[in-house]
Amino acid sequence: MSSTSSSSESGSIVSWLAKHMEIIVVVCLGLVSVATAYTSFQAALYDSQMAGAYAVGQTYKTEAESMYLEANQQYVQDAQTLLRLDELDVEVQFGDAVTSSLAQAKVDAIFTSSVSATFADAIAAADEANAADPATYTSAQDDETYLSGLFGPYEEKAAAADEKIVAGDNYNGLSDQLTLYTVLMALSLFLLGIAAVLKKFRMQILIVALSMVIFTFSAVLTALVPFVALG
Repeated sequence: MSSTSSSSESGSIVSWLAKHMEIIVVVCLGLVSVATAYTSFQAALYDSQMAGAYAVGQTYKTEAESMYLEANQQYVQDAQTLLRLDELDVEVQFGDAVTSSLAQAKVDAIFTSSVSATFADAIAAADEANAADPATYTSAQDDETYLSGLFGPYEEKAAAADEKIVAGDNYNGLSDQLTLYTVLMALSLFLLGIAAVLKKFRMQILIVALSMVIFTFSAVLTALVPFVALG
């Protein structure tokens, strides 16, 4: 009796599916079409995000290179200034009164016009180190604070450029994933289109089932990709 009841219920389900197969296929086509459009749109937005990140990253790189050239030029000028100050220091210490006074005046003028506060602190620290250990020469241009002040802006801008480019690579990867999922959904649509024109119920069920498995797999993976809003 139970077996007969189960067989009857199964037959009813099959009969219902056969009767409403066209509607089922149409509903599936609508669902997959909407999901395909959404996935394709998200892929396009990620492409836009990628292009924007790469553009900003390249701009930052150009600015960083300009900052580096400017900092390096200042570093070379400071090296020349430091050499000149060393020469004048010899005159201050070992010249006669007039020469020493004139040399000191030149030193003061150079510090006023050509030496930044950071570089002046580095020179003072180097002078103290050299006085404490004359056997080991300490250069003011090796001072970490001085180098940080000179090349710090370049390093920050270069790091920002790298960060933007990495973000662009990430957006590109997500866009490629969504494009793949769009292709899989398009395949699902193609299979549903075939199912819609078939006359054999079993073949329709088989193809619809295969199509929805592909679609479900693609939809789940699409849902795992972070949503991108307009703007």
